[in-house]
Amino acid sequence: MTELTSLTIAEAREKLRSRDITSTELTDAYLAAIEAANDQLNAYVAVTPEIARKQAAASDERLAKGEGGALEGIPLGIKDLFGTEGVHTQACSHILDGFKPRYESTVTANLFADGAVMLGKLNMDEFAMGSSNETSYYGPVTNPWRRKGDNKALVPGGSSGGSAASVAAHLCAGATATDTGGSIRQPAAFTGTVGVKPTYGRCSRWGVVAFASSLDQAGPITRDVRDAAIMLKSMASVDAKDTTSADIPVPDYEASIGQSVKGMKIGIPKEYRVEGMPQEIEDLWHQGVEWLRDAGAEIVDITLPHTKYALPAYYIVAPAEASSNLARYDGVRYGLREEGKNIIEMYEKTRAAGFGPEVKRRVMIGTYVLSAGYYDAYYLRAQKVRTLIKRDFETVFHEGVDAILTPATPSAAFGVADQDMAADPVKMYLNDIFTVTVNMAGLPGIAVPAGLDGQGLPLGLQLIGKPFDEETLFRTGHIIEQAAGRFTPQKWWN
Repeated sequence: MTELTSLTIAEAREKLRSRDITSTELTDAYLAAIEAANDQLNAYVAVTPEIARKQAAASDERLAKGEGGALEGIPLGIKDLFGTEGVHTQACSHILDGFKPRYESTVTANLFADGAVMLGKLNMDEFAMGSSNETSYYGPVTNPWRRKGDNKALVPGGSSGGSAASVAAHLCAGATATDTGGSIRQPAAFTGTVGVKPTYGRCSRWGVVAFASSLDQAGPITRDVRDAAIMLKSMASVDAKDTTSADIPVPDYEASIGQSVKGMKIGIPKEYRVEGMPQEIEDLWHQGVEWLRDAGAEIVDITLPHTKYALPAYYIVAPAEASSNLARYDGVRYGLREEGKNIIEMYEKTRAAGFGPEVKRRVMIGTYVLSAGYYDAYYLRAQKVRTLIKRDFETVFHEGVDAILTPATPSAAFGVADQDMAADPVKMYLNDIFTVTVNMAGLPGIAVPAGLDGQGLPLGLQLIGKPFDEETLFRTGHIIEQAAGRFTPQKWWN
C-alpha cells in the first residue's frame, strides 16, 4: 500500500492507464495513509472516503474502456478555501461553522471533469490569513519535516499548510492551494514540495472563498515540477462567472518539461539581498545561478527598485480588500450565529466569536486604511506603489529577461508556537518578503526545492515569469529540480 502513495501523479497516471493498478487501490492506499497519520499531522479537516471511493470506481470504469481525462483516477486533497458541493467548506474559520455549499468552485469542477478523485478538505490558515497555518480554527498543521536530532514540531508554512504537508507526507498525490502573498510558494519551500502561483486570471476565482480579490490566485502544490504542470493544465480555464479570468488558451505545460534553457536570460535582482538574510539562503541562491548557467542560460544582474515598498503596500491593499470581503459574514444567512437583543448586537457577537485574532487584526487594519481621512494617505498611495512595482517588472522583461531567480523564503521552517513570531506579527509578515511582489504585479511564480539547510530542512528557490508564461517557469524549474534532486522527509508519523 505504501508504495502506491509514493507514486507521483505522472507515474500513477501511467500505471492507471496501463491497468497495472486501479484508482480504487490507489485511493484506498491514500485513505489508509490519512487515517494513520492525520491525528499527528492535522493536514485534513474533513476526509471524504465515500465520495473518493465513488469517484475512483467511476474512474476505473472509464479507464477500463480506454477513456478518461488528464487526471483520471488521481487522488487529490482540496484546500478548505475551495467550495465543494455538499462538503465541508469553512476556510478553516469558526464563523462558517457547518457551511456546505450548494455549488462547486470552477477549479475543483475542472479537476473532477478531468477525472480527479477528492480525498477530503485540507487545513489552512483562517481565511488564508497567515504564514504558518497556526491561525486555523482546527489547530496548526505539523510539518512532516523535522530538524536533525530534534523532535520539536515545525510549521509547514501558510496559508496552504495542509496542502503542502499532505503532499510532502504522501497523504495525497497533489493538492489545490491558493496564493495571495506567498501562500503556495512559502509552504512549498518549507516542505520540500513544488508550488506554482499562476498569473492572476489564469485560474478562475469563482467558488473560492475570497481574501483579497485583486491578489488571490489558485494553483497546485505537488511533489515535482512535472506534476505541477499536469495539475495546472486541468485547473486553469477562462470562466464567464469570473470576469478577471483571462480568455487566453491554456497551453500543454507538460510539453515544456525537459526543454533546453540555452540562451535564456535569467535576471538576479539586487534588491532581494535583504539585510540579515542567512548565509545558507545566499549560498543556495548562488548555487541556483550556477545550475542555470551550466544549463546554458545567461545570468544578468537586474534592479527592481520599488521592491522595498512591496511588503508595506501589500499589508495595506490585502487587509483593505479583506475587510470588504469579510463584511458578508454576519450570522444572517449561513454559518455561525450568536444571538443578540438586536441585529447590530447579533453582528457584533457573531463576528467576535467567529473570527480568530489574526483575521480580526487584518479586518481592523483594512477598515482603518479605507476610512475617511486615511484613504488617500494609505490605500490610494499603496495602489500607486503597486503600479510602480508592476512597472519595474515590465521594464526588466522588456529588456529581454525571460525569468527572474530569487530565494523563496528568508529561512527554513520555524517551530510551532515560536515565541518570537507569536509576539511580533510583523516578523511573521516578513516571511512573505520574497513572494508578495509577484502578487502585487499579478505575475506567475514557482517555488522549487533546491537543497537542505544545516539542520536538514528543505529550502526553496523561486522563479518569477512574464504574464501567462508559466511554460518558461516549468522549463527552468525542471533544470533546478534535476540538479538539486528530490527531497522527502524521514517518516516519524504512523
